[in-house]
Formats: sequence, structure tokens, C-alpha cells
Amino acid sequence: MKADVKNFKPDAGRVYLVGAGPGDPELLTLRAARLLKQADVIVYDNLVSEGVLAFVPPTAERIYAGKRRNEHTLRQEQINSLLVKLASQGKQVVRLKGGDPFIFGRGGEELQTLAASGVAFEVVPGVTAASGVSSYAGIPLTHRDHAQCCLFVTGHLKNGTADLDWPSLVRLNQTVVIYMGLLGLPEICREMVAHGASPELPIAVVQDGSLPTQKVVTGTLVNMAERVAQAGLKSPCLTIIGEVVKLHQELAWFESAPSTVAA
Repeated sequence: MKADVKNFKPDAGRVYLVGAGPGDPELLTLRAARLLKQADVIVYDNLVSEGVLAFVPPTAERIYAGKRRNEHTLRQEQINSLLVKLASQGKQVVRLKGGDPFIFGRGGEELQTLAASGVAFEVVPGVTAASGVSSYAGIPLTHRDHAQCCLFVTGHLKNGTADLDWPSLVRLNQTVVIYMGLLGLPEICREMVAHGASPELPIAVVQDGSLPTQKVVTGTLVNMAERVAQAGLKSPCLTIIGEVVKLHQELAWFESAPSTVAA
């Protein structure tokens, strides 16, 4: 599908699926910032920061479609239908998602609905939480001495359990990044140890990554659930597991709220 890569087309509705990055508005792409300033309507998620929304002009309509655990403003099917409706009215719509819309953002599902309805669309990638948050925490996801690969997984619980491919998660010389895994953290740590991971494997949980309120808690699989509970961390959080976490204290550069680190 051909897309106008410079400006909106005023004569036809279009949906722009835009990644808002992990929170810091300076991590927006130039394309994303320009589209936000030109949009008729912004349909945005819970993880989009206020700094990013500051790019939206007062003339644009804002529609909040955020989701939290057990608290959905709009069901996914309603969001899909809304995007089709707005574009069919000839509006230029920015569908704004935290991080990157194609990494645990359900962006592909929304585009399938648009494509089936004949609605023109474009994708503007964003800095996903894994790379953005880890960078602001001073934790490289790969390192020649510690990790030669990186695995992204979602930690959402299903039927009260974390339904993950545990043998893949406990392989040596890799980094595991878990999105949305705060609630299931105790079980994740237990299962990784049960499937062969060292109880002393380093782990970090980062709250509000890339924002001034960022907090980093580090520990090991055996003590991390307790440390996170003591620190009172709340979503949104990103979990990073692997030997690279040892580099946090050496490479931390971002001035933020005081970090809680392992003794």
C-alpha cells in the first residue's frame, strides 16, 4: 500500500499507527512528532506519556483507549471499529501506542481490520520498551562477554499461571526481557529456577523507564520477588534477566529517582 511519506492527504481518511516509545518524548521519531502535530484525531493508549501527548495540538480530538489489567476503557474490537469509523469520516487518525506498535502492541490486529475495511494506513515504528528502558537503566541487552542473543516475551498471566516456554528462557549466554511481567514475577522466578536457571542469575525490574520517575531494582532470581515488593514497584515495569544486569551499576547514566540496587 502506497503511503504519503511527507504529509497527510486532506481528501481521504487514513490511520497512522505510531509508536510513542518508552516514555521520554525526545525518543519520538521525527515522523511521529510531525504526524502528532497534524492529526485530526489521536487514539492513544495508557502507556503514552504526558510528554508525548504535549505534541498534540489543542485542535485535535483526543480519544483515550487505554487498557490496564482488568480495566479496559474500550475492548479491542471496539478500538478496531472506532479506527475504521474515524477514517471513513475522512479524518487523519493517529493511533498512538507506547513503545513499538508491532512488539506486544496488537498493532498487527488493528491493521488487519483496517485492511479488511479498505482503510488506508501507515506504520511509524517506535523505540520498543526493551531497548529504550534497558538503555536508560544502563543495561546492554547484548554484550560479547555476557549475552549473544536476546529474547522478548510477554509475562501476562493466563489462568493464574505464566504460560511461557521455560526451556527457552533458561538457556545460557542470553538476555530475557519480559514485558508486563510484574504481577507474575514470583512465579516467573520460581519456574526459571525449577527449569534449570541458577538461583543467582541476575535480574532487574525497571519502573517508569526513561521517565524522571524511573526506578531500577536489581537482585537475583531467588530474592527478586521480595526486593520488588519491598520497593513497592508498580506497573508499568520491564523485567530484564541475564548476566548483563551486572553492568547496571557500572553503566547507569540516567539521572532519575534513586535506584534500589542489590547489596
